[in-house]
Amino acid sequence: MSAPGQEAGTVPLPAAPAVASPGEAAPVAAPAGAEDLKKKARQAQTPFRKMRAAVRPHPDFRVIVEEDRCTLCRFCVLQCSWDALGFDGRVVSFDENCVGCWRCVAVCPTYAIRIEQWPTMYRENRNWTRFHAASARRQAASGGKLLTGMGNDKEYLTVFDHLVVDACQVTNPSIDPLREPMELRTHIGSKPDRLDLGAYLEHLGERREGASGNGRAERGATDLRRALGFGPQLRLETPIMIAAMSYGAVSLNVQKACARAVAEVGSYWCTGEGGMHPDHYPLADRTIVQVASGRFAVDADYLKRAAAVEIKIGQGAKPGIGGHLPGEKVTAEIARTRMIPEGSDALSPAPHHDIYSIEDLRQLIFAIKEATRYEKPVFVKIAAVHNVAAIASGIVRAGADAVVLDGFRGSTGAAPTMIRDHVGIPIEIAIAVVDQRLRREGIRNRASLIAAGSIRCSMDVVKAIALGADAVYIGTAALVALGCTLCQQCHRGRCAWGLTTQRPDLVRRVDPEEGGHLVANLIRAWSAEIKETLGLLGINSLESLRGNRERLRAVGLDRETLEILDVKAAGR
Repeated sequence: MSAPGQEAGTVPLPAAPAVASPGEAAPVAAPAGAEDLKKKARQAQTPFRKMRAAVRPHPDFRVIVEEDRCTLCRFCVLQCSWDALGFDGRVVSFDENCVGCWRCVAVCPTYAIRIEQWPTMYRENRNWTRFHAASARRQAASGGKLLTGMGNDKEYLTVFDHLVVDACQVTNPSIDPLREPMELRTHIGSKPDRLDLGAYLEHLGERREGASGNGRAERGATDLRRALGFGPQLRLETPIMIAAMSYGAVSLNVQKACARAVAEVGSYWCTGEGGMHPDHYPLADRTIVQVASGRFAVDADYLKRAAAVEIKIGQGAKPGIGGHLPGEKVTAEIARTRMIPEGSDALSPAPHHDIYSIEDLRQLIFAIKEATRYEKPVFVKIAAVHNVAAIASGIVRAGADAVVLDGFRGSTGAAPTMIRDHVGIPIEIAIAVVDQRLRREGIRNRASLIAAGSIRCSMDVVKAIALGADAVYIGTAALVALGCTLCQQCHRGRCAWGLTTQRPDLVRRVDPEEGGHLVANLIRAWSAEIKETLGLLGINSLESLRGNRERLRAVGLDRETLEILDVKAAGR
């Protein structure tokens, strides 16, 4: 995450004077040439004159160039999308513009650049940190709310880091995953309470008849699953999917890389609420589409083309509020994909204006099922909040095939800083309480649980499944595999790595083919580690781990948290 004290941007309120985003000299439409950068003003423009010093933004980082190593190739100047470097016979830095994305460090051929945190300009204490002081100053200057990208980086307890996994020793030997098969395959969707052998035999006979020419052979397997009570299923070869990141929030090349990655590993990815670009049609059978409150790009073809449909009710990074893609980011391609006018703001209201009860949600779920001929599983995505267990129970009873739980550390392209940092609950708590509630009510089999919101490594996947999840979504981890350095400036549209931007000169920095291999390698590596963990647990199937809290122990958690998680303390 960002260095301590790093502030997010601000968005002016309607009545406030327009000001540049924090750290910027002025908004620019394209990168300045190297020969012009030395002429930039060293201070941001401000309407205040006598109080100029009071609102002057202070740098978060300083860029240090070792001149004895620098070859004056200027590559760092050309690569910096934040105008933090210029050239005046030597490389010079504009520290007030640096966001700590480390692009210049990565591309320097002689390792001549390093970035350090700027010494604080405020006399900090435990109550008034640099973040709070700088935020107050910036809001005084702009009159706007603070915006940021990525996920919650506050020092809340990370429950995953206080859970440890059991291991076999003498009486229950472990399994060597290199010599014995390990089953990571999982199916997402509704399962029946019991299997009817009579129905199985009946449909088996019909399939044999179909082979002789009555036209039912092709549909035999699907019909059999329906007769046995199974809903439509997604078959995953690994329990890791790629979370919703919409076209507009990320570049098209990022989406292409994610689509190629899941096709390689036998998983799925979600388009987010921005629609499905035609370039994704060849891999539509690996694509989950989203229906959000803005209903962007939603029509019958959109729903039928995908492998599954996800109704977005809430998002972990900003529960209870809608989304907003500024008009300046709505290019011609994005406008066509979202089915909105070019240059217009893409607004997703906080609520769905046709959903005010579980009954309303049920109506939308079954409208989508009808539109897709009951052939696609329907997910419902909600933010992890205090009464998440009761909400999830209602969603399952409303007919959803899967519930996506998004924890408060989940990332986003843009969110109000105060909401991102102070609303919602951890994903670990949400998984545990929802799984327990559904089991207690006898409806756990009716829907799968998908965990999202800061899944950082393979062991987070293992612990999430042991707490009750069927599979996980990863978002930030996939972006990190593509180069993201968590600078938290996604909302400003100038990502130097080409991830959260629509500028053509930056977008082309992501190669979809190579990026797809990088993300696929990450998922393969995590999958191999999951198999190894299953082996040391003495089990050879992911199904045996699901909801198996007995294989977890807690270290350093209080008694109440242990009770909520239904996990024992280490040593018990």
